[in-house]
Amino acid sequence: MAIRLEDKKAIVAEVNETAGGALSVVLADYRGVTSGDMTALRARARAENVHLQVVRNNLAKIAIRGTEFECIGEALVGPTILAFSMEDPGAAARLLKDFAKEKEAFEIKGLAVGGVLMSADQIDRLAKLPTRHEALTMLAAVTQAPITKLARTLIEVPTKVTRAVAAVRDQKQEAA
Repeated sequence: MAIRLEDKKAIVAEVNETAGGALSVVLADYRGVTSGDMTALRARARAENVHLQVVRNNLAKIAIRGTEFECIGEALVGPTILAFSMEDPGAAARLLKDFAKEKEAFEIKGLAVGGVLMSADQIDRLAKLPTRHEALTMLAAVTQAPITKLARTLIEVPTKVTRAVAAVRDQKQEAA
C-alpha cells in the first residue's frame, strides 16, 4: 500500500526525533513472529521506556541522517524493527535478547551505541550494562566502603583496651 508524501515526512520526522534522543538502538528481523507476540513485545517495551518502530528501510535511512545512528544504514536490509533505548542504554538490548530467546523466528541483526555499529553477537556487551539504579547502588557501595572500614578501625581500638582491662581483672581475681 502506498504511503502519501505527508505521511512519509511525518514518519521520517518521528524516527529522527526518536533517534536524536536515544542512547542506543537494536535492529532485529521480525519475520515469523505473530502479531500477538509483537503486541506483547510492544507492551514490555513501553514498560522499559524502549521505543519500537517498524519503518521502511529507505525512510529509516533518511530519518537517521544527522544522528549518531547513521552507521546502521548498511544493516537496514529486509524487514527490520528498530528498538531505541531512551533512558538506559542496555534496555533495548536486554528486551530484544530475552524476546529472541523465547521466539526462534526473531533474529537480532545488530546494534549501535555512540555512532558505532556492532554485530548481533556483541549484544551481551550492551545487555549486561547495569541499569541506572544498579550503577548508583554500586557507586554508593564503593564510596561507603572506606567510611565503614574507618569506623570499624576506630571501634577496634577501645575494644582492644576493654579486652586488655578485662584480662587484667580476671588475672587479679584468679590470684586473689
